Order: sequence, then C-alpha cells, then structure tokens
Amino acid sequence: MTMTSNEQANPNPLMRGWRRASAAFASACIALLLAGCASVPGGDPLPSWNDGPAKKAIVAFVDDVTRDGSPGFVPPAQRIATFDNDGTLWAEQPMYTQFAFMIDQVKAAAPKHPEWANNAVYKALAANDLRGALAGGEKPLLELLVQGNSGMSVDEYDKSVRQWLATARHPVLKRPYVETVYQPQLELLAYLRAKGFKTFIVSGGTMDLMRPWTQATYGIPPEQVVGSSQGIKFDGNGGLMREPSLAFLNDGPGKPVGIYMHIGQRPILAFGNSDGDLQMLQYTVAGPGRSLALLVHHDDAAREFAYDRTSSFGKLDKAWDEAVRRNWVVVSMKNDWKRVFAEPKP
Repeated sequence: MTMTSNEQANPNPLMRGWRRASAAFASACIALLLAGCASVPGGDPLPSWNDGPAKKAIVAFVDDVTRDGSPGFVPPAQRIATFDNDGTLWAEQPMYTQFAFMIDQVKAAAPKHPEWANNAVYKALAANDLRGALAGGEKPLLELLVQGNSGMSVDEYDKSVRQWLATARHPVLKRPYVETVYQPQLELLAYLRAKGFKTFIVSGGTMDLMRPWTQATYGIPPEQVVGSSQGIKFDGNGGLMREPSLAFLNDGPGKPVGIYMHIGQRPILAFGNSDGDLQMLQYTVAGPGRSLALLVHHDDAAREFAYDRTSSFGKLDKAWDEAVRRNWVVVSMKNDWKRVFAEPKP
C-alpha cells in the first residue's frame, strides 16, 4: 500500500489511524448536513415533517417574523434561534452521549488512578452498572467523570472526542452517534438559516464535546455552541490544560445565563425536549414581540424511544405542563415526523 504524503510525514501508526478515523467521521458529518440542506432551495423546506399543527405553527411563525411589512417582522440581526442538543437534535437514550464518552475516558484513565480501586462509583462504572454508579446521586458520578476527563491539553481532548465519535456506536440503535441526529431537525436548522436566522446550540453537555463536530453535522460553528464547561487554565507555554473542576453548568436555570453570557441577545425561537430546557423556553417567550417555544415529545418506541415524566435522562414533566398551560408547540415524534433519522451513509 502506498502511503500518502501525510502518512509519510507521520509514520506513527496511531496517528495515521486517527487521521483516517477523523476523515471518515468528517465525511459522514458532511453527508448528513447536505441531506438536511437539500430540500431548502425550493419546494417544501421541511419534507420530513407531517403537515400537522406543529409544522404549520413553525412555518407561520417564520413567515410572520421574516416577511417585510408583517406586524411581527423581526430584523435579521435579532433572529436568534436556540436548540438544546441531547434529545432535541440527536438521541439521548439510554444515556447521554456525553456520559458514554466520559465513562470511556474514565476507564482509559484508571491505570493512572490506583486510588479509584476503592471508589464505589468507579467499581460500578467498570462493571457497566450505571444504575449502581448513580446510587449515591449524580454528584459523586459527576466528580469522578470530571476527574477522569482532566489532566490533558484541550487539543489532546479535542482529538480524543473526534476519534471516539469516529468509532463508537450507539448501544441500541447500532449506528455511529453522529447518525443518531434527527433528519427533521436538520431540515429545520437549514430552513431557519435560509430565512436569516442565526442558529445556536444551548446544551447541558460540555462545549468541548460538541464543538469538534457541530459545524459539519448541523452547520453550527463552534462559536455558536453554548454549553457546560470544565475548568481550563493556561499552562505558561502557549497551551491550555483541563482541570478537574466543573466551571459552569449550562442546564435548567443556567441556560438563560449561558445565553446572556455567550450570545448577548434573547432568542425569538427556542427548541428543547426536557425539564432542563424549561427556563430557556421561559426566557425566550418573556421577550418583546413574537416568539416561539417548542418541545420534542419522545413518544415513538418503534423508531426511537418513548419516555417523558419518569425518565432518568431527558425527563419531560414540568416543562410539558408549562407547555400545555401556555400553549407552546409540543412536537410528537410519532405523529409529526415522517422519519426520525437521516439515512445512513456508506
């Protein structure tokens, strides 16, 4: 086999493998993004959405805020749309993708931490017992996950994220995680941008997990990703190192704060799927002028998963009650989406 110039410059087989995995991952992401954008120039901009109340509400809102002379017209600079990621743009069951990645990182880091041998949370994770790892609550688990995902440079961590996503597969859907993104949402993101919206991710997941791939997958660049963040410090030699601390939790009441700090404008459209998105939706509709709040209801066990009020991940309880009370748009995955996932690409 003839090596490329890049492979000759980097004879290390691990580096060559990482480059190939990254290239394959990027190609899959770009294919998904093109699939989401293909329908926008002409015809129905949301072909994977059934012609029901949810689709009609979205199209009517977008038309009203983007049409010159409309009573609800919003200048392009103020057309801000925020989307939660887990459960809103891609699958979050049977656990958040962030957790799956961080758990793998903890297991890989275990030889450097012999003190974990007596850690009940680590013992449960090593046995793939997530319920046992959560037995003492979320705090001990998060502390261990943060510790196991620190002690390296941000560039090293970026590479580990890309490599993991290029090779890891969803345990139930049996496809790469990047292929668990929702086709109807890819279309909606493209439709909004075609209408002058600026689209942002506002997620409880960490920014460093999302930023390596959101541009290729969703068309959302790294600077438009708002998320939780781990402690980072300058190493004195031109690099940045990850510290074993959680700097900011961008979930629940943290989401409006994150929007204010990173975006500096109140959204006019916000899309979530769980109680963790409630405050973001409340913040959105509290602004002046037209606004639209949307929730995905996971009620399709045949094509994805069915869960809401009692789920350990993506619980939809208080936000659902608020949506009913305030007449927000609740999107039924089963009834409003013709298909859930984009077609897998070879």
